[in-house]
Amino acid sequence: MSYGNLIDWNKNLHQMETEAITTTHRLVETGLFDDEHLVRILDTHPRDALNVNTMGTDATKTEWKEGDASKLNGEQLLQATKEGRLWLNIRNMLTHHREYADLINGIYDELESKVSGFQALERSANLLVSSPTAIVYYHLDIPINMLWHLRGKKRAYVYPPYDERFVSQATIEDVICGESYEELAYDATFDESAFVCDLEPGHMVTWPQNTPHRVSNVEGLNVSLTTEHKTPKAIRRIKLFRANRFFRHQCGYQNLSTATEGVGYNMKMAGFAFVKAYRKLFRKKSGNYAYPVTFELDPMNPTQVRDMTTK
Repeated sequence: MSYGNLIDWNKNLHQMETEAITTTHRLVETGLFDDEHLVRILDTHPRDALNVNTMGTDATKTEWKEGDASKLNGEQLLQATKEGRLWLNIRNMLTHHREYADLINGIYDELESKVSGFQALERSANLLVSSPTAIVYYHLDIPINMLWHLRGKKRAYVYPPYDERFVSQATIEDVICGESYEELAYDATFDESAFVCDLEPGHMVTWPQNTPHRVSNVEGLNVSLTTEHKTPKAIRRIKLFRANRFFRHQCGYQNLSTATEGVGYNMKMAGFAFVKAYRKLFRKKSGNYAYPVTFELDPMNPTQVRDMTTK
């Protein structure tokens, strides 16, 4: 199904790989994100592709917890999110919901047609549904993100990209290689340098790859579509950071270049290709961090979380 042009265009969109950019959109007009549709998604989406999380109230103290909501149906889970303190991450929308896949691919096709040189490879999307006071802690993502806000109000804090004051190159390497969580050490003074964006329905914000950011909900049930993609440069950056981590930890090199082109980059890729072939031969794998499930939601009292770690 074609929805026509959904994005409001401005010249700044051509700079979205180098700085935080905002614009407006018309995704809400599709009618795909009202309560009826959300309940249908929650009832039909595979539960192993649905994260249910809760968190603390202090942005400087990471208290992110993974939960089990398998005993709740879609209506109960949506109501629990409206009344409690939950963050639902409905993953892999492209795979499991055809109408939404058409919408998301339509967005990317529109971007590719109107932003010169833009190419969105390895597309994916998650639907985020969260409580009025929920927060997401300071973190980074591996692909490039676009946050399309649909319901409620939220505030996004986006910090200067590629600046070691906010996240070190070594930390990005660890996250990309699955050796640590995406959450980062946060200091409230970082906010002095943040790009702060208040999002209402119809707003979109995006930032360069691996940019640190955090989010606080301000009002109402919040619903956002987060799309992820990789440009050819983003893919090279991921490969480079994997190679850099190896040379840093196994060879003791520091001050490693992050250039994704040139002779140095090509030499790293050639050397690391040999390492990867060796690891594959001997089945040596890197880590894959995941949160343990530590709470569950009870259908008799779904707004309350029940700790599963206590006897």
